Amino acid sequence: QVQLVESGGGLVQPGGSLRLSCAVSPFTLDYYAIGWFRQAPGKEREGVSCVGGSDGKTYFADAVKGRFTIARDNAKNTLYLQMNNVKPEDAGVYYCAAEVRPCGTSWQLGGFGSWGRGTQVTVSS
Repeated sequence: QVQLVESGGGLVQPGGSLRLSCAVSPFTLDYYAIGWFRQAPGKEREGVSCVGGSDGKTYFADAVKGRFTIARDNAKNTLYLQMNNVKPEDAGVYYCAAEVRPCGTSWQLGGFGSWGRGTQVTVSS
């Protein structure tokens, strides 16, 4: 069973940057599509990004395009979500999720079987 552990959350000022990590075990990143999702209080969970395992294709939600990027360290089996020019609406609990599937066109709807516990991102000046 795959396990995912998020880290790197914290307090960031508007316009600042933060890097979240998603450590995956025991299988390699190439085996899974990894999705990033977030949920703010009182709001529904929303998809932020997805990166395919086999094809490496990367997808971003419109709200974060041009500001967030994805990087992967295969040696550490870790995926990183680099958040730049952070906005107040980026605040929430960020989760990474894994599934043996392509991201496809429906990744934002979920369909991931394994989830981490999340890491909190707070945006405040």
